[in-house]
Amino acid sequence: MTEKKTSNTTEWGSSSRTQEERVFLEGPSSRALEFLNALDVAREMIRGFRKFHFTGPCVTVYGSARFARDHEYYELARNVGEQLVNQGFGVMTGGGPGIMEAANRGAREAGGVSVGCNITLPKEQKPNTYLDSWMEFKYFMVRKFMLAKYSYGFIAMPGGFGTLDELFSILTLIQTGKMNSFPVVLMGTEYWKPLRHLIEETLLQSRTIDEVDMKYLTFTDDPEYAARFIAETAMKKFHVKMKPRKILFETKALRKKPDSASLHVSGNP
Repeated sequence: MTEKKTSNTTEWGSSSRTQEERVFLEGPSSRALEFLNALDVAREMIRGFRKFHFTGPCVTVYGSARFARDHEYYELARNVGEQLVNQGFGVMTGGGPGIMEAANRGAREAGGVSVGCNITLPKEQKPNTYLDSWMEFKYFMVRKFMLAKYSYGFIAMPGGFGTLDELFSILTLIQTGKMNSFPVVLMGTEYWKPLRHLIEETLLQSRTIDEVDMKYLTFTDDPEYAARFIAETAMKKFHVKMKPRKILFETKALRKKPDSASLHVSGNP
């Protein structure tokens, strides 16, 4: 019996097309080079601000790039994208294949806004074909920042190191008060069962987290419930309206479908 294929490639994440971030993280360099690196990071961040400023309201969907289109988690993520659009949200992902493609696909097929924050990794990490708007980043830290800044909820689909990194970054920001308490949903209860056990039985029992920290997490297998839960939280707590400025040559993002939740939000309060 052959093992079911779960990935479009066996070398995902093995190399990078650019070296800027690697050089940036190698250690101290000359003051001139450090200054130039800082300018490069700032330049990329400003480009991100201009690109995504009017894309909201969004929900960011995290998940592995390695799941093939015939995998059950791909279809689950596709349904998640559709349900988020039905609640009036745009869908933001890392812009690549696998779970990211599935969520963007669900959003596109439902007539909603589909956005991607791609990263210059190997050749297979290229923007998927279901994006209305996307930007390619050289720096992981800037990409992670953009994925967090423009969303009013976060859904973690099954994934690996990258997904866990993104998930716990968000939880840390919320726990420490650096970010508002936006809802965080983990889809796929069976997949996340060991992690849930670690959090509830080890971290909580060891008092490395407080019981109140558990309220930030919601586990479910129901995409409709997840989208509705995030929408209800967003409408009650984070209703903000922003307008583009013509003097800065800014325009509203394309929206194919009216917001069912009457939300016109593009940045966190």
